[in-house]
Amino acid sequence: MTHQIKTMIVVAILTVGLGLTMPTQVAEAAPELKEGDVGGYVWDLQHRLQQLGHYQEPLDGKFGPHNKEAVYRFQHQQGLVVDGVTGFRTWQALRQVTFTVEEIEMLAKLVYGEARGETFEGQVAVAAVAINRLHDDRFPNNMRGVIFEPRAFTAVDDGQYYQAPDKEAYRAVYYAIRGWDPSEGALFYFNPDVATSSWIWSRDQIKTIGKHIFAV
Repeated sequence: MTHQIKTMIVVAILTVGLGLTMPTQVAEAAPELKEGDVGGYVWDLQHRLQQLGHYQEPLDGKFGPHNKEAVYRFQHQQGLVVDGVTGFRTWQALRQVTFTVEEIEMLAKLVYGEARGETFEGQVAVAAVAINRLHDDRFPNNMRGVIFEPRAFTAVDDGQYYQAPDKEAYRAVYYAIRGWDPSEGALFYFNPDVATSSWIWSRDQIKTIGKHIFAV
């Protein structure tokens, strides 16, 4: 399956299940954006703001008044200069707390592979653990690195990661991105019925959700 077809499938799931549309991918150095601008970078900006719940309008690649208000809210929340303009510091802050479509797909595959059949809370908790690792210096600093770190996740090792996620998995990812962390800051989780590693049992346990114990 080509990358283009995979991306189209993700877009279809997001559009139907979450009311989202596909932004154009953005390079690392994005230009300053302000009201009146149009194009792919605006799509990316809108998508990231929508992930956080700041932007509720359809994604259209046009930086209008609603987009500006969403930037205001994000800047205020992050303690940035509130000017409605998406400059370097605003992009930097956005990229620390939001993800590309490809990263969202990776997270949804992880959730589905690791936690399908668990409660919705349990699925959000699995996504939150991956995000918590991303922001911890002991783990890779990008989502691909976190998920594919050797022996990090059973679903990657046994191939379940490569199954197509359902809408519930994508929804769990978006709840985790918006800040819900049922794991309460956990960096690890395991199923006590099948865990054979003495090391994982040595971790400080936080709570149990469904079949998983969450720990740090």
